Amino acid sequence: MTSIRPLRPADISQCEAILRALPEWFGFEAALLQFVDDLARLPTIVAVRGDEVLGFLALHDHGAEASEVHVLAVRRDCHRQGIGRALMERAEAELKARGVKLLEVKTLGPSSGDAGYAKTRAFYSAMGFIPLEETSAFWGEQQPALIMVKPLRCGDG
Repeated sequence: MTSIRPLRPADISQCEAILRALPEWFGFEAALLQFVDDLARLPTIVAVRGDEVLGFLALHDHGAEASEVHVLAVRRDCHRQGIGRALMERAEAELKARGVKLLEVKTLGPSSGDAGYAKTRAFYSAMGFIPLEETSAFWGEQQPALIMVKPLRCGDG
């Protein structure tokens, strides 16, 4: 049985192993190490089966009303099993309970031509994210970022 819970410090090494096993998404060592360091300071949830981490999601808050999916990764052998969806749904429920109105994610944009990231964008689209803007301002011309957003709440309601 898979469950979702907050990250524990002992989980971080398993999260790093997940990132390292997905080089087509997390192949830049400096970025990978930054993601690992960020897990200790950002709100992070993990999908686990027993003591085994199957995937994780870290959020970066941008004030009281907006948050960002900082990193989401699922073990390759667990892809297409609903783990990423379950992590997103849990994160969204927690954000809504806190009154967060907008969730953002940055991913490699379509002009990159990267087939792996086409799957990533399809996942986020299926989760209700809409493309907002593709820009080279974050990662440079060779790695255009697509900013995708998802409204969690409208207005004050």
